[in-house]
Amino acid sequence: MKPLFKLLTELSSRRWVSQFSGKLAKSALSKRWIRRFAKIYGIHVEEAEKPIEAYESLNDFFTRRLKPGSRPLDPSPDAMLSPVDAVITACGTIQEGELLSIKGQNYTIEELLNHSPRMINYEHGHFFVLYLSPKDYHRIHSPVSGEILEKDRIRGKVYPVHDFSMQHMKQVLSRNERLVTYIQHEFGEVAVVKVGALNVASIQYVPSLPHQIERGAELAYFEFGSTVVLLTESGIFNPNLSLKPGDKVRVGQSLGHFTAKHEKSSHRGSPKKTEDRDSIE
Repeated sequence: MKPLFKLLTELSSRRWVSQFSGKLAKSALSKRWIRRFAKIYGIHVEEAEKPIEAYESLNDFFTRRLKPGSRPLDPSPDAMLSPVDAVITACGTIQEGELLSIKGQNYTIEELLNHSPRMINYEHGHFFVLYLSPKDYHRIHSPVSGEILEKDRIRGKVYPVHDFSMQHMKQVLSRNERLVTYIQHEFGEVAVVKVGALNVASIQYVPSLPHQIERGAELAYFEFGSTVVLLTESGIFNPNLSLKPGDKVRVGQSLGHFTAKHEKSSHRGSPKKTEDRDSIE
């Protein structure tokens, strides 16, 4: 059965499938599915910014904002906040540029960041892999306050990010389409890697995204479920050791604390600040 599932996963990763699904979810026709969708996935509709009947399409509901105050931020100024509501798929220390044991596979920073000159900053940092299921709130918030140094869109596949795909398809996180945001903050640098997936028509930045962003502010959103990989610069972060794979986290929750102010390291051919790169795999 495994070869059959791999074949079906490969076929379903075709971009036209995601594009068709995206168009359907944005159509007025999909409005009739909102209540059923919410019921099937157990979505807490009472948290939504608007009444459920006010959403014009399934995509409109899926990318909903929440009522003010629904996700309070950890008050500690040195905390790194969870950027999403998600389940921790994997977390740990980056060892010599490798992210270890993500559903039985290892990933390299070089592949994940598509050979970015900034990858040198993360060779001994920390990582969190955060999976958003269809029931989750799908807006992505900044984990820190700071300056957006660079936004990099990396073209790629749209494999699903469920357990079978992550375990049996090669290097899904590094092969799927990704949107990477590098943020310079008081203690160093973080990379927020937003990984596209099956039925993700697009990963969108919020309109008029500022160069200076506040912790907890909206950064981007998924149009259907996917994954965020959060990376911290080497030597500046102590994770919350009580957090482990399988744990649920919410926007604004502390993932750990930065340790000290970090002098800006030299980057090998660093791109200009706030540059938008459109890389093709």
